[in-house]
Amino acid sequence: MGSLGETKVETYLYKHVHSNDAYLNVESGSGLYLTLSDGRKILDATGGAAVSAIGHGNVRVQQAVAAQMEKVEYCYPGYFKTSCAQELADFLVASTHGKMARACILGSGSEAMEAAMKLARQYFLELSSETRRYRFIAREGSWHGATIGTLAVGDFKARKWPFEPLVADNSSRVSACNPYRGLKKGETETAYVSRLADELENEFQRVGPETVCAFIAEPMVGTTLGCVTAVPGYFQAMKDVCDRHGALMIFDEVMCGMGRTGTLHAWQQEGVVPDIQAIGKALGAGYAPISALLVHERVIAGLKKGSGFFPHGQTYQSYPASCAAALEVQKIIEEGNLVANVRTMGQYLGNLLHDRLGNHPNVGDIRGRGLFWAIEFVADKTSKRTLDPAMNIAKRLGGKGLQKGYDISLFPASGSADGWRGDHFLLAPPYTVTEAEVEEIVERVCKVVDAVFDEVYQNGKLPNGHSGGNGYNVVDH
Repeated sequence: MGSLGETKVETYLYKHVHSNDAYLNVESGSGLYLTLSDGRKILDATGGAAVSAIGHGNVRVQQAVAAQMEKVEYCYPGYFKTSCAQELADFLVASTHGKMARACILGSGSEAMEAAMKLARQYFLELSSETRRYRFIAREGSWHGATIGTLAVGDFKARKWPFEPLVADNSSRVSACNPYRGLKKGETETAYVSRLADELENEFQRVGPETVCAFIAEPMVGTTLGCVTAVPGYFQAMKDVCDRHGALMIFDEVMCGMGRTGTLHAWQQEGVVPDIQAIGKALGAGYAPISALLVHERVIAGLKKGSGFFPHGQTYQSYPASCAAALEVQKIIEEGNLVANVRTMGQYLGNLLHDRLGNHPNVGDIRGRGLFWAIEFVADKTSKRTLDPAMNIAKRLGGKGLQKGYDISLFPASGSADGWRGDHFLLAPPYTVTEAEVEEIVERVCKVVDAVFDEVYQNGKLPNGHSGGNGYNVVDH
């Protein structure tokens, strides 16, 4: 058996198998900053994957977790329940103002979405043992998790294609509501919504309305498309189609929920209540792995009429330390009125990004809501033509940010145009962010964008037109 600290060979595996030298070693975190082993401080402008909602190193949450560990570290949820799990469920249900009835506490976003699919299927099975409902309709450019079940409904092509032979064929997809790339020239938003509703209706008819369990969507698309909000009226139109055919509506708010977009639940800005809602990430804000399902009374009533039992169990469901962490995080957000700060600082962040980067020849779109923003890059602003995928622009932007002298963590992704082409990165600072910190984020973002595109133009990878430096800026900050 080896001794700690003496390992010389590669033992750690996270995606890359050749070398883990590219991963920066974090020693500590405080507020918006991560301190590396070499002493550098990285401005964590994304909270990982929109996770760190209250910043790093919050002592209150650390103490809450420690206090729970002193009481009991684990008890099997099949036999026992802890007070912190009950309090968290109470808080989550109350936060919907009577719209949702129960909370099922789980461990990760993927787990929550998988459980949502199972619950939707069981709901119809409880109504009739002869039900033919087993299918799901999701959207193009979606990401709902890394398990085999959630891969089936998701559309993150780069992460899905190696496992296609393992994925069930009971899911299909319709177009996302992505006005930057989907709204036709001269088309009104009302006409766009009507066209997308017709597309969903046609898909129900194609697969058989009686076979569909649910329509699945992210109220605000995160990683795959880059902070895309739907146009007004879209989700109501989709719900109308679902209601017409008796199907459920599942909202994946793992990334966009729990305050990230300016309301505690993203659906509260859409005027549509889902039947099942998945939450995660900002729920525990990175202090412990945790997710949850919020379930509408319609679904609970269906189960009560049948077996009264949801046969889904995992070892670490309702894990006490995670529940304690999430409960304290949510208390901090509520007591500090931090969701209001999300709205205020989110608007400020958006304004600065537009001011500083809006005229950049390769910035196609700057979009977001609350403290959830993305910048999509293109080869041509007018045609929205994507950059050559071989250029790896998104990856280069993320890598440049982590270099000494830039010192900012971005969240790069690709595929925003068609699943393979398209480059963007996300920004998702904590809800505690101040004006000065927003300004620092934007300053560093601009420095990264300048540097990468200066390199691109100097290497002749794009036609002339880039002014270099900050010459494209509308306002000099």
